[in-house]
Amino acid sequence: MKWSLKLGTFAGIGVYVHATFSLLIVWIAVMHWIEGRTLAAVVEGVAFMLAIFTCVVLHEFGHALTARRYGIRTRDITLLPIGGVARLERMPEQPMQEFWVAVAGPAVNVVIAALLFLWLSVTSRLEPLASLTMTGGSFVERLMVVNGFLVAFNLIPAFPMDGGRVLRSLLALRLPYTRATQMAATLGQGIALVFGLLGLIWNPFLLFIAFFVWIGAAQESSMVQMRAALGGIPVHQAMLTEVHRLSPHDTLGRAAALILAQSQPDFPVLDGEQVVGVLTRNDLFAALQRGGEDARVGDVMQRDFVVFDPGEMLEGAFERLQACRCHTAPVVQHGRLVGLMTMDNLGEFLAIHSALDRRGAEAESALTAGPGRGGDRFL
Repeated sequence: MKWSLKLGTFAGIGVYVHATFSLLIVWIAVMHWIEGRTLAAVVEGVAFMLAIFTCVVLHEFGHALTARRYGIRTRDITLLPIGGVARLERMPEQPMQEFWVAVAGPAVNVVIAALLFLWLSVTSRLEPLASLTMTGGSFVERLMVVNGFLVAFNLIPAFPMDGGRVLRSLLALRLPYTRATQMAATLGQGIALVFGLLGLIWNPFLLFIAFFVWIGAAQESSMVQMRAALGGIPVHQAMLTEVHRLSPHDTLGRAAALILAQSQPDFPVLDGEQVVGVLTRNDLFAALQRGGEDARVGDVMQRDFVVFDPGEMLEGAFERLQACRCHTAPVVQHGRLVGLMTMDNLGEFLAIHSALDRRGAEAESALTAGPGRGGDRFL
């Protein structure tokens, strides 16, 4: 993720903190200074926030290490002001695998809260919860309460929280995966509406949560529907076959002229018959600004790129494009370029097939109704 600083690698997984996280630290420091007017209050407030996010990192490692048991790698874990994000290489294939991966994160917070409660009980430092505030009371007991809150919040049955994935996995035991996702997403958006109403009359922060849940549910539903629609279709049915090519020795001026002359945004770069790179529109524009039109394509092109086989299924191709955050990938057969796969072309392919499917469904409905039956109504 851009604007992220690497904190280190643990259990083979890189842990990053986003630059915007510093804004949260500054905000916490200012709020504690306003309330306490002492350096000690500021230090304690920042330390408490860092302790919370340590628990968040452990939560994400719960997901990551459980996913590893099922052969799923985690690319990285990133800390954001709103929490942590573990980027899994792919989603689990079996419903119960998704269930265990989803519950592993909250389970870590349950264990942390239980250990803190045990320590407070043994040392006789447990205070009444009513005496606690966000800035006052026992540091350890407040951390215990926050972990309990993290469990409750993450188990809300709405995407992108863990509870949404738990619900989807349980529904998928009896329903098709796409239908289970749609039901879980619909429930999640219903919860988002409730949060939004409560935010209007009680706490404006709930409006932010409502927006976050609504968008997450919609994205999850559309993503699963797209994967289902692409299942069983080979790459060669959706790839671009009229492809403009570049050589590593071509100038950026020629690449810019090709973009103006036609609609292909990215270009495969070939040395003879071998694909040696990909020149993207964004890389081209950045290089033109730095070096002008006379710079060579070979100095700008991406040498690390994804390649597809024409017989590969579109569902897997889509997931690989997402995983590498690529927009374009060459399609190669027996060492020769035969086409180009882009995210834009995938979208157009889906739009065409969706229109054809709707037309077929309407025709089938008309045939099933038969002459005169279309006007039957029960009043």
